[in-house]
Amino acid sequence: MRFKQRKTAQLPEVDLIPMLNVMMGILAFFVMITMTLSNEQLLEVQLPNKQAVAVEPSLAEPFIVEIDAQGKLLLNNQLIEKDQLEAQMEFYLPQSPENTVFILPNRQLAYEQVIQFLAEMRKIGGDRVSLAISE
Repeated sequence: MRFKQRKTAQLPEVDLIPMLNVMMGILAFFVMITMTLSNEQLLEVQLPNKQAVAVEPSLAEPFIVEIDAQGKLLLNNQLIEKDQLEAQMEFYLPQSPENTVFILPNRQLAYEQVIQFLAEMRKIGGDRVSLAISE
């Protein structure tokens, strides 16, 4: 049996434009799906009326512990011992759950000393003890 010979001197051509059109269509599809899946969730909040807002005084004055250059402790500008400070913090924190204890060290103190004191106070007050910086 004889077969006809075909002349295959030319390579077949691949037309890229239809393939690129399909790829762009798929890309647009995934972009639209991604946009619909990541919608912002709305949260309705009832704001109080201006007349209903009552100004409440602070439950307690701020609890600011200063450490001077010699390492002495001052609670709201009054000299205090470390044991007394711990007792004051244990009393203050449950009385005012929204307030924070601020530690304001002198800039001349060693960093290690400040961080060590902060760690000791955080054992009592947890994340409600914060380091303050003065200008």
